[in-house]
Parts: sequence; structure tokens; C-alpha cells
Amino acid sequence: MLTQTTLRPFHSYSNPALAVDLVVFGYKARELSVLLLNRKEEPFEGGWTLPGAFLRMDERFSDTCSRILRTKLGMDKLYLEQLYSFDDPSRDPRGRTISVAYYALVNPSKLKITAGTMANDVQWMNSRKLPALGFDHRQIFKAALQRLQGKILYFPVGFELLDEQFTMTELHELYECILDIPLDRRNFRRKILASEYILPTGTKREGLQNRAPELYVFNKKIKRNDFQLNIPLT
Repeated sequence: MLTQTTLRPFHSYSNPALAVDLVVFGYKARELSVLLLNRKEEPFEGGWTLPGAFLRMDERFSDTCSRILRTKLGMDKLYLEQLYSFDDPSRDPRGRTISVAYYALVNPSKLKITAGTMANDVQWMNSRKLPALGFDHRQIFKAALQRLQGKILYFPVGFELLDEQFTMTELHELYECILDIPLDRRNFRRKILASEYILPTGTKREGLQNRAPELYVFNKKIKRNDFQLNIPLT
């Protein structure tokens, strides 16, 4: 039986550092983008990485996420979801570090990004044309994209990514962009309307040549956990 006197003191263990990394997805003009930082210091000085930070002793993961968004990107209060933990012993050249990754969804037109003091620059980059990424951030990005592609079929991610009013075509383009496959327009429209995910506004978008498509809004009363969009992916 172990007693308090036989337990090894906690401080005698060699403990890894704990970090939080964010994959911030944005969608605009039929393009899914990711927010990247250009690092000011080593490792990977001058290279591109996901925004991240080490967990402080007095922080929860959510606190670290908020600090990253606020101090490194000039934003806060985004939709966030924990993704996965990445624990390869060689993932950080500075030493043993475990990363707990999150992903966020945002409409870039609603926010102005600002590079913090730890970055040369911060930019939205096309998710299909990313530069080389430092650490294991390419792996983290791929895991986040796979999660988003699965999530979009049972969670209304459009709440976070589109403007308040949008057309059926714009919603259809969002799904095709994220899933990276073509979706039958008539079947998509039927499934979306049957799900009560969106509601017609009774108005149309004017100013488009030869057509005035109907505008929709998201149904704020829908229970997101109950949302299910059974769209065939073939």
C-alpha cells in the first residue's frame, strides 16, 4: 500500500511542456483558408506555422486559446472545438512538447486580423496551397480538415462561415468547397430545406445580371446537436 511518505515527489519527474495550437478556418469567395503566422524567432524563424502558445500554470486550455487569438491574431470569441493531442517526442526541436490542437471557424469579412509581437506577419492562405509549415503543423492541419469535412454533415458550420443572409448557391458552394467534391444541386436543395437548417427571408439579392436569387438566413432555433444532413457524397 502506498502512503504519502512513499510517493515520489511530483517535482522530481521530468515533465514535458504543454502547448496549444489553433487551426483557424475562414471561408470567403468560394475559398477555404487557414490563418498562418510568419515566425519572428527560432525555431523556424521566417517560416509559416499555425498560431500557438505554451499553456501557463494558471490557465485552462480555453484560456490559452483566447490568449492566442487576442495577442497573436487580434481577435477573440470564435467558435472553437478541441481536435486532438499530438505527442511525437520529436515534434518540437526545443524539447519534449505535447500539443493540444483546436480548430476555429470564422467569416474573414467580419474580423480584422493583426499580427502580434511574436510574428512578422499573419495571413489567410488557401487551404489547398499552403506553404511548408514548421513543427508538425501540416499534420495538425490535415487532422483539422478531416474533422471539418466530417462535421459539416452533422453540424451546421455555415452559422460561423457565411454572411447573415446568403443564397442557396452560396451555401451549396460552401459545402462543395469544404468537402472538395461536387454535390447535385437539386438533391442538396431538397435536403437543406427539409432539414429546416435555413429559412427564406422573402427577399432577393438584387444587382445580379439576369437573375435575383432568393436570400436565406440560418434558423437560430435549430438545435445544432440534432442537426443531420444526409447528403450522398457520390
